[in-house]
Parts: sequence; C-alpha cells; structure tokens
Amino acid sequence: MTHVIPKSPISQSKVYVVKEIYAPYFDPTFHSHPEFQLNCVLEGEGSRFVGNNITSFKAMDMVLIGPHLPHVWRNENKYFEKDSTLSTRVIVVYFHKDFFGEALRLKDEMGQIDRLFQKSERGLEIIGKTKVVVSKMMRELLELDGMDGVIQLLKILNVLAKSNDYHFVTHNYLISSNTEAETTRMNKVYGHVMRNFKHTISAEEVASLINMTRTSFSRYFKARVNKSFSDFLKEIRIESACKLLKEGKMNIDQIGYECGFQTLSNFNKQFKKVIGKQPNQYRNEYQKVAAESYRYF
Repeated sequence: MTHVIPKSPISQSKVYVVKEIYAPYFDPTFHSHPEFQLNCVLEGEGSRFVGNNITSFKAMDMVLIGPHLPHVWRNENKYFEKDSTLSTRVIVVYFHKDFFGEALRLKDEMGQIDRLFQKSERGLEIIGKTKVVVSKMMRELLELDGMDGVIQLLKILNVLAKSNDYHFVTHNYLISSNTEAETTRMNKVYGHVMRNFKHTISAEEVASLINMTRTSFSRYFKARVNKSFSDFLKEIRIESACKLLKEGKMNIDQIGYECGFQTLSNFNKQFKKVIGKQPNQYRNEYQKVAAESYRYF
C-alpha cells in the first residue's frame, strides 16, 4: 500500500495554508496541483523530481513550484524499510494562483512578484543568503494567523522576488494535463525505478507494469518527461553515484556496481556524459571544496 501524507486543499476562503509535516518519509506520489508551493526540507534526503528534472536533495532544500508543475520529493529506499528509524520534516506553504486578484497583480508595484510567479512555472531552487532568510521567515509564519500571516507571506514573496539567489529547476518543460490515470501510470514507473535502479531494468518490464508495449511506452514516457526512459534511468543512477562519491565511504568500482552499472568503464563513460567529469575527479573536487569550507568555518 502506498503511504500518502494528507494534503489539505486550500478553501476559497483562505489565502494560504502553511504546515510543518513530520513523517517517516515524504509522500512518494508524483503529483501536481493548482496552487503555488514553497517547500523547505528541514530533515530527510533522497531524490527530487520536478517536471523533467531529477536531482538529489537533503536538509535545507528549498524550492518554489508554480501551479500544475508535477513534483515529488522521494526519500532513499532505506527510509521505507520496515525497521527504519529515520524521519523527515518539511515546512510547506500553499497559496492560490489568484492570491492578489487579477487587477492587483497588474499594478506596477506588483511587477516583481508577478515575474516571480512566471519564473516559478519552471520551478525555482532558492539558494544562498535568501534561502537562510526565507527559511527563518517560514518558521515564523507557522506561528502566525489571520492578517499577520498574510503580511508575513507577502514579505516572503517580496524577498524572493527581489533576490537573484535561485536556479531554474526545469529546462524546456511543457506542463501537460495530468489525468488521474496518467498520474497513476507515472507513479508506477517512478516507484519501480527508484526501488530497482541498482539492478538491470528493461523498458519492456516497465512497459508491462502499465500495460503498454515497449514502443508505446517509449513514446509515452518521452512525451511526458521530455527525455527517453534510458536517459531517465541513467540520471537516477548518476544522482545516486554523486551522493556516494560525496560520502567517500566506497571506492569508485563499488559505487558503479552499487548504482547499477555493470562495468567500471561504462560507469566512467556515462558519468562523464552526464556530469562532465570522471567520478574520481568529481570526488576530488568535492573533497577539496569541503576541506576549504571546513577550514574557514
């Protein structure tokens, strides 16, 4: 049975909803909704899927997601083990697309926030000092209600709108209509891949999970994610490899096999194709930066 953390919809009588959610793991369902979502992970790690982008996440991952942009923060498999004592914590703010109303949104003073909303259609990863400031403001928002809360949310959006501390999350992603049947199919695909990417996975076996032929599945997946299934699987494996390289507990050979690559040469080749450098170079550069950061801490 799939574990789903309840998400209360925002009633039309409310401007926003803010929650601090504690759970053994985040809701693993790939989904979308008509509200904006500002998400700040306080505890937990895994892979973040937004549109056609896949990347790893850990504590202090902050993202602003526009309406109808599909997303999921999926914890590592160890969080789902029966005897796991791991936990997650996140602050999430939902607010309506018509937060300000059409007339107010078109006023000159609202220009920066309007542009922020437009940018969020691709997803914005918030970084740097802005992330630190906004995470504190989100914690404060949890303690507020009524007009005090609305004013605090306006202040948060104003900080985000004025800042350049962000990266776009998706590239060339077109939001398509997401029916319940399509969401169910994509969740079966994502779930199967995340549970089994360390082993050989064929397009045929995934296609059979959602009652499609291999050819139909390939077309369907490419249309939904803007990349081939093989590229998607490769990126999942490389993201996992990057995390293990940063941890520094395994040698390069072990990491390649652990992440589903059958030979070291193929691991090196695919890693360089995605990341732009060899695994050992990636690890050495990360360790150097980490050592410098520690020295100045």
